[in-house]
Amino acid sequence: MHLDQPDLVLLSARLLDPATGTLLPQTALAAAHGVIVALGDDREVRALAGPATTVVDLRGAVVTPGLVDGHLHPVSGAERTRGVDLSGCTDLADVRAALADAVRELAPGAWLRGWGLDPNTFGDEPVAAASLGPVLDGVPTLLDLFDGHSQLASARALELAGVDGPRSFEQAAEIVCDADGRPTGLLLEDAACEVVEAAAPKATLDEVRDATAEVLRRMAASGLTGGHAMDAGGDSLAIYAALEERGELAVRLRVAPIAQPGTDEPAVSSLIAQQGTGGALWQVAGVKLFMDGTIDNGTAWLEQPDCDGQSTHAFWPDPEAYTRVVAQLHAAGVPTNTHAIGDAAVRHVLDSVAKARAAHPEGGAVRHRVEHIETVPDDTVARFAELGVTASMQPTHCCEYTRADHTDNWSRRLGEERAARAFRCRDLWDAGVRVVLGSDWPIAPFPPLGVMAGARHRRPGDLSLPPHGPEQALTPLQALQGYTLHPIWAAGDEHHAGRIALGHRADLTAFAHNPLTVPDTDLVSLPVLLTVLAGRPTHRDGSLG
Repeated sequence: MHLDQPDLVLLSARLLDPATGTLLPQTALAAAHGVIVALGDDREVRALAGPATTVVDLRGAVVTPGLVDGHLHPVSGAERTRGVDLSGCTDLADVRAALADAVRELAPGAWLRGWGLDPNTFGDEPVAAASLGPVLDGVPTLLDLFDGHSQLASARALELAGVDGPRSFEQAAEIVCDADGRPTGLLLEDAACEVVEAAAPKATLDEVRDATAEVLRRMAASGLTGGHAMDAGGDSLAIYAALEERGELAVRLRVAPIAQPGTDEPAVSSLIAQQGTGGALWQVAGVKLFMDGTIDNGTAWLEQPDCDGQSTHAFWPDPEAYTRVVAQLHAAGVPTNTHAIGDAAVRHVLDSVAKARAAHPEGGAVRHRVEHIETVPDDTVARFAELGVTASMQPTHCCEYTRADHTDNWSRRLGEERAARAFRCRDLWDAGVRVVLGSDWPIAPFPPLGVMAGARHRRPGDLSLPPHGPEQALTPLQALQGYTLHPIWAAGDEHHAGRIALGHRADLTAFAHNPLTVPDTDLVSLPVLLTVLAGRPTHRDGSLG
C-alpha cells in the first residue's frame, strides 16, 4: 500500500473533543498504520481513499476517542464466568431455582460452576452452603460470589478437596467454619478459594483462549477499544500473545501482573524486568497489589471494625512489607495499582506512596493508582491530590450492590457514617484528582455506557429506586473523561492517545447520538455504531452498511 493511502476513512462524522466537550470543526478523518493521518471535510478526506481503503459514512454519528475501561480481568473473567449466571437473582428462591435448573442439566458426577452470586440474596440467612437447601446435595459445586474475592462450595466439593476444618494462610484468607469447626462452604480470598479450585476440573488452554476472544469481541461491540487488565496470572500473557497473532485481540490491553504478600526482592526484580514486554496491542505495564479484601466479606481493612466486628486486618500480614515493595517499584519507575477498599487500606497505600516519593525523589513522575476506594474520610480525599495519586473507581459497584436506604450488606456492615461516604467520585474529582472509571468485569457488567450512566445518576438498573449519594454524581463530560483522557493519562499515553488529533492513535468509538446530551437514564441504550482499534473496525453496526 502506498504510504499516502489510508487504511480507514470516516465521513459525515461529528468529532467530539473530550477535553472540552465540544465538536471539532472537521467532519472526516483518515487513519493509516494505526494513527490518525488526516482531519478535514468530507470532500478532501474522501479524496485520500484508495481501492483498499475502508470508507465508512457515519451519517452524523458522534465519534469520541476510543473508550478505555480502567479496571477489568479479561482472562480470569472468561474463566470465572463459566456455568450458571446468578447475577440476576434477587433472593434465595431465585438462586435455588437457578441452581436446580442447572443441576438437572448436569452430567452425573460433573461439577457445577456458577458466578455473580450476591450476598444480599441471602437476606437474614448466613452466606453458607446450607442456606441453599438440598438442591446441591451430592453435587460438587463451586459458586463465585459477585465480589471476586469469595466462593461458596458445596459439601461434596469440600469433601473432594479434603477440606474438613479451618486452615492457616500467609495472606488474609479464611475457610469459614461454624462454632464446631465445620466448614460452612464460604471461602474468603484467593488462598482459601484455591484449595477447592485445585480439586475442580480446569478449562483447557484452548477453551480459555476462545472464551477470552469472545469476551473481547463483545467488549469491542460495547464501544471499548482499551482496558487496564489487573492480573497476569496463569496463561494470560500467552493467551494475549496468541490472540494478537491470530488477529483476535479486539481490545488494546495494559496488563499489570500481581505482587502477592511474600513477594521478595528477587520476585520484585522479576516484575520490573517484565515491564514493557508484550505485543503491538498489549503490554505489561505496572504492578497490581492488594491492601485488603472486600467490605461485603468482612475482609476489608477499616480503621474501626465493621458492625460485625470484622474488616480489621490488612491483606498483607506485614503492611510494612507492602510499603517496601512499593518503594522498590517506585525507584525503578514502575507504577503500582493497589486494591484498597477500606479507609485504613487506602490510608496505608497513600502513606506508602509518600514514603516512596520521599526516599526516591528521582521517581517523582511515576503514576501510582488506588483501585476501588469505597469509603474514605475527608482528609484522605485531599491526600490523593497532594500526592498525585489516581483514583480508579467503579461506580456501578455502588449502584448495583448498595442501596440508598443502607439496608444492603455493604452499608449495614459499615454503619451510617461510613456508608454515607460511599464511592466519593465527585469529591475526589473536585479535589483535583484524576478519576479513572471502569467496570472491574466480571464483578460488574463491562458495557462502558452502563458504567458512565451509573457515574451520572448513581441508580441501579431499576431507575425508579433512589440514587445512593447523588451528590457524588459526575457530569456527562466528567464521565466521558473517566473513560478517555484519564485512563490514557494514567497509562502515560496522553501524548499519542485519548484525543482526535493528527498523530494520535486511531482508537475510536462512534455513537448514534452525542453521549454528553443523551439523558442520564437513557445513556445505557445509546447505540454504539462503530468501534475502531488501531485504524481497524472491530465492531460495525448493520445500519452503517
